[in-house]
Amino acid sequence: MEPADKQETLTSRVPFKTVLASIFGLWATYFVIVTLRAELLEMDFADQMIWLRLLSVALGVLITCGLWVMLRPFDPRPLWVKIAAALLLAMPAALLCAQANTLIFADMQSALNDKVLQEFAEARGLDGEGGREALMTELSDLVTMGPYQQLIEIAFSRYFLLLAWCALYLALLTGEKARDAERREQQFRNAAKAAELQSLRYQVNPHFLFNTLNSLSALVLTGKTEAAERMIQTISVFYRRSLADDTTSDVPLREEIHLQKLYLEIEAVRFPLRLQTHYDIPAELENALVPGMILQPLVENSVKHAVAPSSGQVTITLSAREEYDRLVVTISDNGQSAEDRDDTRPGFGIGLSNVRQRLEARFGNEATVVSGQVPGGYATHLRMPLKRIKERVAA
Repeated sequence: MEPADKQETLTSRVPFKTVLASIFGLWATYFVIVTLRAELLEMDFADQMIWLRLLSVALGVLITCGLWVMLRPFDPRPLWVKIAAALLLAMPAALLCAQANTLIFADMQSALNDKVLQEFAEARGLDGEGGREALMTELSDLVTMGPYQQLIEIAFSRYFLLLAWCALYLALLTGEKARDAERREQQFRNAAKAAELQSLRYQVNPHFLFNTLNSLSALVLTGKTEAAERMIQTISVFYRRSLADDTTSDVPLREEIHLQKLYLEIEAVRFPLRLQTHYDIPAELENALVPGMILQPLVENSVKHAVAPSSGQVTITLSAREEYDRLVVTISDNGQSAEDRDDTRPGFGIGLSNVRQRLEARFGNEATVVSGQVPGGYATHLRMPLKRIKERVAA
């Protein structure tokens, strides 16, 4: 079984339309140049020769197509093999072109020879059959190229013409392989990025489950069964919604906010008197696309660092705005907490590092995360390209 990269290389082909266009372009250029030469030199029978030349060019197109069919099996081979094949296969193709040209112009060549003989005889004052035979004998001594030599001469001119097309074809094939390699490289990049996003996304759900099960255990141990039942129902809805999405896809902002509402409802069971929420999401941004569950670690941090250690009410605010064609999502709270909330210590969760890595994997340098203390609390701002659902569908 061949390696995958070799199998991909075997599929690199010049499109048939491109091949035909190159062949037609070559012979059309030849036709124009030869016809223009005949007109400029005021050659005899120029008008009649146009139609014969068109027929010769048409046969040349067919022969070149046959040459392409013979060259095509060499597409996946090394360059030197393709060049050798072109040099060899162009020879019989050139002979066919020369033979076809000779047959097509045979009558015209005969008529042209008769006219030349007539004009030469009149110039020499030779009349009658005897004079014509004497003239033919005299001219035969001057003619150094017979029919076979003429055929070889035409074949060589066609040979170099066909080699020019072969060079063009090899250039097109090289370009097509380069484009295929670029496409495969981009596919590999996308696959690696998707795997990274998937890995980072999978970190969120176990982390959240660990926290919620701890909360649920605390409710059961303290005898708060009704609160525990409500929490179980909310957890069920939360996971049903979150697990239904593709782990690497973007989701509308309204769905992401709804998931965070469910999560905060779960936490409100733990902190019924302390946890308050506020949402400021403009209607025109509800269809904006964000990575799924990108806000989860940030909301968890607010609960852990602001709500849990506080003895008074703490309001967690989720807001969004448009800023120079970019989406800005802010998670803030008015709790009093330590200066460093980037909870990356072993065993203490994933925190802001997960969010930064996911945004970098998804958007590269086009996304930023800025977090820190603000007057009256703490805030984290996510900036990313503003993309809406309709743009995703159109793509």
